Amino acid sequence: MSSSPGPPPIASATDPAAPTAAPVAPAGLPAAPPTGREAFPVSWSGWADPDHVEPLGAGLLELLRGAFGVTGETVATPGDPDAVVLPAPALPAAAREALTGIVGDDHVRDDHATRLAHAAGKSTLDLLAARAGRLPEAPDAVVTSGSPEETQAVVEACAALRIAVVPFGGGTSVVGGLRALRGDLDGVVALDLRRLDRLVRVSPEDRIATLQAGLLLPQADALLAVHGLTLGHLPQSYERASVGGCAATRSSGQASSGYGRFDAMVVGLRVATPSGELRVAERPPNAAGPDLLGVLLGSEGTLGVITEVTVRVQPVPAAARYEGWTLPSFAAGAAALRDLARSGERPTVMRMSDEVESAMRLATVTQDDGATAPRTEPVAGQCLVVVGWDGPDGAAVNSRAERAGRILAAHGGVPDGPAPGEAWRRGRFEAPYLRDALLDLGVLVETLETTTLWSRLPELRAGLTAALQEALADGSGAPVIVMGHVSHVYAEGASLYLTVVARGGDDPGATATRWAGAKRAAGDAIAARGASITHHHAVGTDHAPWMTDEIGPLGVEVVRAVQARLDPAGVMNPGKLLPG
Repeated sequence: MSSSPGPPPIASATDPAAPTAAPVAPAGLPAAPPTGREAFPVSWSGWADPDHVEPLGAGLLELLRGAFGVTGETVATPGDPDAVVLPAPALPAAAREALTGIVGDDHVRDDHATRLAHAAGKSTLDLLAARAGRLPEAPDAVVTSGSPEETQAVVEACAALRIAVVPFGGGTSVVGGLRALRGDLDGVVALDLRRLDRLVRVSPEDRIATLQAGLLLPQADALLAVHGLTLGHLPQSYERASVGGCAATRSSGQASSGYGRFDAMVVGLRVATPSGELRVAERPPNAAGPDLLGVLLGSEGTLGVITEVTVRVQPVPAAARYEGWTLPSFAAGAAALRDLARSGERPTVMRMSDEVESAMRLATVTQDDGATAPRTEPVAGQCLVVVGWDGPDGAAVNSRAERAGRILAAHGGVPDGPAPGEAWRRGRFEAPYLRDALLDLGVLVETLETTTLWSRLPELRAGLTAALQEALADGSGAPVIVMGHVSHVYAEGASLYLTVVARGGDDPGATATRWAGAKRAAGDAIAARGASITHHHAVGTDHAPWMTDEIGPLGVEVVRAVQARLDPAGVMNPGKLLPG
């Protein structure tokens, strides 16, 4: 389980000796901060960039006005962050002394602003709690370690002192994974990994790179781009997601059809656990017993803190082609994606919006002269499919697109040209900011996702939609809009991702109570139909009640046994992953 230290570091997000002074992210992706994470502030009451405001189009405002009586006026403005009530910090003096002795006094902070920034993730429930002015779980202090060795020392000290440790990467959890739960322990700290921001080593020959866990994805891609390489991992949380967080949650990105899930990219790990450092050396697939990577990936900080991740990397693509297709029905589109997944002609990106989501999007059609025009009246029942290809040159990309196009056409698909694909590509990271704007207007909006076999997809979609609509009906006559898309497509099944839009109001607490009830109904509907409680959002606290359905009682006992061996004091991210 040990590995050689490898060659010396060759690049860092903040190291002046790095090959470039101003790393540049690949084209079309959000840029990396030029001088590290301090230049990348995060909103306390919204998604990510506090200065980013996503305007609502006139068409969407008209729909909201008709459905929910929205006037366009803000009714639920976030309050003063300094007034948000947090529990008083209660870190024992002995613990603070031990931690400052490891990382230095500047890197153990308990001021209000720092604790607020680490008190929750980015689910709608998290944001509603912040907007309501009360976050009942906040760390006693925030510790920022500067190296894997410091991280190991912090974890061991916290275990000895009975201090809970909540690993904190980019802060993008939407399932309660960052709640600072202490249980019966003597304190709780958030262990922020932002200083672990180096590209440790890269091997173009092996096409692998070792990245420290605190690197945000734009930073990682910018550093790899210097060497002509990229991760190809593009979750919607790309702007703020960290490398370690992607490994800890088994993340899946929008280009998973081409590049694979993040857990499939990982070939080595370095993990700080209360029982010592655990290393899984980077090697090709082998038969040397059970796969320890499979145990550590997806452990969500409950086994230890991931400090370094060795991943497969790919050349930065030189050409790309994204386009839209109209399919005559959800069933036809699902069959087309299934056949694409099985054909060997997998696009880099493939996703299908259902009938409702398709009608909500501004799709386009190709005119006779080759220009594009907006389709303002989508045909009822039709579904928009977006497919995209990355490759080394235009000829290779076009060849793949033409072969895939024949499969889509065989299922009744009609090409809509590049405009729908390019529109999706430009706006693919904007939806969470749109949620912020809708919450301001008093509209409840949230997402959930699952995955199932192709044969079970229609019944799962129908049952889950009905459960959400019933749970969120409030007697006012206002509709509950449930729309979704199929993405992350596999030979045997696919992910189903739903967005729910319903009447909210100006009381964040009441809105949170309604959504919590709907989330329980959705979890029960998913479990009853044999689907997975999560495909890529992870488990956290929100999905933990259904983990016995997911892996069975004996499976839960096996995971608890691993936790007991690596973390006998139970300090690692308590309350996450498994049912209480």
